[in-house]
Amino acid sequence: MAVITIIGTGYVGLVSGACLADFGNTVTCVDIDEKKIELLNKGEIPIYEPGLADVVTRNTTEKRLSFTCSLPEALKQAQVIFIAVGTPPSEDGSADLSHVESAAREIGKIIESYKVIVNKSTVPVGTAKKVKDWITEEITKRAEQTGKIDFDVVSNPEFLREGAAVRDFMHPDRIVIGADTERAKTIMKDVYRSLYLNETPYIETNPESAEMIKYASNAFLAIKITYINEIANLCEKTGADVKDVARALGRDGRIGPKFLHPGPGYGGSCFPKDTRALAKIGCDAGSRLSIVESAISANETQKALQVQKIENALGGKGSLSGKTAAILGLAFKPDTDDMRESPAIVICLDLAEKGMKLRIYDPAAIKEAQWRLAGIQDALYFASDEYDAMNGSDALVILTEWNQFRNLNLERTKQLLRQPFFFDLRNIYSREQAEAAGLKYFCTGRP
Repeated sequence: MAVITIIGTGYVGLVSGACLADFGNTVTCVDIDEKKIELLNKGEIPIYEPGLADVVTRNTTEKRLSFTCSLPEALKQAQVIFIAVGTPPSEDGSADLSHVESAAREIGKIIESYKVIVNKSTVPVGTAKKVKDWITEEITKRAEQTGKIDFDVVSNPEFLREGAAVRDFMHPDRIVIGADTERAKTIMKDVYRSLYLNETPYIETNPESAEMIKYASNAFLAIKITYINEIANLCEKTGADVKDVARALGRDGRIGPKFLHPGPGYGGSCFPKDTRALAKIGCDAGSRLSIVESAISANETQKALQVQKIENALGGKGSLSGKTAAILGLAFKPDTDDMRESPAIVICLDLAEKGMKLRIYDPAAIKEAQWRLAGIQDALYFASDEYDAMNGSDALVILTEWNQFRNLNLERTKQLLRQPFFFDLRNIYSREQAEAAGLKYFCTGRP
């Protein structure tokens, strides 16, 4: 088994580090955030991810997983170094590689023997070559002391779904290894040896293809979500039922059932960022990706349409002023506290701008909402639970399909609401259920 250092203890770095340790590797996770490392050394997990705390605890107890702020110390014995730092979007949509460059240059200043450096972060095509150049520059500066130091750069993208990341890492659909040498490929197979023994498919390719696989995969899924959302909007106009349409589409083996659930738009840390970055890569290369660009635009439109739906139902233009909405769900999906690019942000901001007061509740994301929605704090009431949010509201709006929202007491809901408007924007109820309780039901893509 391998000795591994992971630079970055964000979502990808922490999940990867814990799970690689669970495979029997010895893993050290490094971060410049001293407070975060202190918390991790106390056994406290800084992100909400089901099952992660158990994996971290198990492997720190077994001495296979450790956390430190000292990169030189962590690199001393490492055979494999994962770069798992953030690549946030720049103003033009391209991925900001400043953290990746910083990590690469630090590696170049420190390593003294052959290492495999692995890009785990989502990065544009050609980044592996840049990382190699950055490391080489730093090694060259100290060549008189060190001589030539060999290393390989590998692209090994992650495909983790927030809320199911531990399972996804332990039971992946495939492992993508983009490397230029057989030596690096052999070492990477050793890192993932547990999965190799379980016959997980390996995609061995060059770094450029591996980098493209990540972007192409995420953009395809974002397009699929956008497509079913637009079909849902058309269903509302024509009397068709998007649930039946999606079920039939999903039965087609060429299409498959996943990501065919309409809603207020996609969000999160990956799809919005990666679609914009891929579109920018296409523009820069002189090969525009018009489908991806259209999906980006349509996703923004989808969020605005939800606000328009609420406004139209409550009386038309100007009708929201002075009214109150109960907002259930703020994270971009269930089982996470992540509100990055969540449709809830735009929808809440737009509703508040139109004069609505918002009683908001999410099982995990309230702490994040307090700063992400700070600009409309005068319009917000942070509810203690879903029923507290409903109390005295003119409309109930479900934005995230947490399990506890799937079995609301609808009779109690009707009693608590000042007006019986129910906007089920994730289609987790039936019209018959809602109307039987006396609610005026609005959903996505159903007549």
